[in-house]
Amino acid sequence: MQIFSHSVLGSGSKKKTELPGSVAIVGAGPGGLAAAMLLAHLGFKVTVYEKQATIGGRNSELVLGNYRFDLGPTFLMMKYLMDELFELTGTQSSDYLDCRRLDPMYRLQFGSKTLQITGNPVRMKENIEKVFPGESSGLDRFMEKESVRFEKLYPCLQKSYGSPTDFLSLDLLKSIPSLAAGKSLYEVLSQYFQSEELRLAFTFQSKYLGMSPWECPGLFAMIPYTEHAHGIYHVMGGLSEITRAFAKRAEELGAVIRTGTPVKSLVVKNGEAQGLILEDGSLVSADQVVVNADFGHAVKNLFPELAQKKWTPEYLETQKWSCSTFMMYLGLDRVYDCDFHSIFFSDHYRKNIQAISDHQISTDFSVYVRNASILDPSLAPQGHSALYVLVPMANMASQTDWNAYKEEFSEKVLDFLETKTPYRDLRKHIQVSSIITPQDWESKYDVYRGATFNLGHKISQLLYFRPHNEFEDFSRCYLVGGGTHPGSGLPTIFESARITANLIAKKYGLTSLAQRPFQSLRVTYAE
Repeated sequence: MQIFSHSVLGSGSKKKTELPGSVAIVGAGPGGLAAAMLLAHLGFKVTVYEKQATIGGRNSELVLGNYRFDLGPTFLMMKYLMDELFELTGTQSSDYLDCRRLDPMYRLQFGSKTLQITGNPVRMKENIEKVFPGESSGLDRFMEKESVRFEKLYPCLQKSYGSPTDFLSLDLLKSIPSLAAGKSLYEVLSQYFQSEELRLAFTFQSKYLGMSPWECPGLFAMIPYTEHAHGIYHVMGGLSEITRAFAKRAEELGAVIRTGTPVKSLVVKNGEAQGLILEDGSLVSADQVVVNADFGHAVKNLFPELAQKKWTPEYLETQKWSCSTFMMYLGLDRVYDCDFHSIFFSDHYRKNIQAISDHQISTDFSVYVRNASILDPSLAPQGHSALYVLVPMANMASQTDWNAYKEEFSEKVLDFLETKTPYRDLRKHIQVSSIITPQDWESKYDVYRGATFNLGHKISQLLYFRPHNEFEDFSRCYLVGGGTHPGSGLPTIFESARITANLIAKKYGLTSLAQRPFQSLRVTYAE
């Protein structure tokens, strides 16, 4: 054991603390790198092992010639949470990142109806009245009531649920009336709006969790609330810059990040994780192991079979998994004068969503487009643009042969964009392109079933019922990422890193990395 002189931010004093020799982190995605940054700040000796040649995981950058794309996430919500992580290590996110608040936030198109979503409540009510006369008062009721739900539930997302007794925590007990038990997200929003399309405008966010609005628990009304209350941001250069910033800060604090270094398996003896076996056969000893790999992939490939108790490949099959996505990354020789984020709904949205839930491939689909080059010139040459296209799709439980079907389906998506959206002459402007199918997510990116949003977020797969941050099958192993508590999505992945860092810190008598009091989260409407 090494002895480090260590000071925890906010602890008020320095003290000598006995720390472990090492923490090995599997995967350099946003959760793994955030954990590396926090643990290195706490004084631990941290090494991150990443299979790919570059960092980021699903939050990495895809480069096609002179065009740059985010591979996965494109919405940055709850930016204050990311800011907190940097502050906890004694710096500011603005020292590493140029974040721009978006207003309007996005545009929604329902057939001939178009609704622009803004973070300014006055303008938002005006926009609602233009398209849905008499419905604007619902926004006031939504913001008032959902602010209470957010205040009650937000602290619950910041705690670990490693024991059934954690359900007796005061925060969770106080939140019970706000859980909207037995109600779906769609049912909750139906309390505020009468128009079907307007309800969908505040419930489609369930797709951030890979779920249907009609199945997604009502408590997730906090997602559209935080969009309107706290805003949506773009990071100049793409959201992949966040993982680069985490990596830079982690290295400044002494962490080592090894790319191009696949992990073959965890070493588990006597019910304890004791290190890693690398693909080249090397043995890495570690006092604690943090797994940021896709959870389903880890269960099937990284966890030794004899060490598995609850979480086995067979048990994975019994779980509800999120949908997948069909991705198109298009480098264009023009810039379209369209919104930064746009969502074009299918003609029969509920049937489309049901088909996805039933593991069927629907040709009546919805399409999300990010047109980031209207704001961010770094993503493409001057006068060109990097267009990101996403179609929610059934995961690989559909057993679709995407290698045979992807070209045909890509033509259907281009037809949709050219006939039903402002991207009318899209094909003739494509200079470079790349496609990722659900099958690619599974086979090339190690995503179990190609379920890009990981385990589903139904009530029976949340909190204690989700894989624990301190893994339950064997000790000295911790999880970060979308497959553990609090869930998928960048903000909750960031929080999973802090929860795990605090669990490890607690084992060595260190002061926890403080969480900003909820009361400091002021509603900050766009001007």
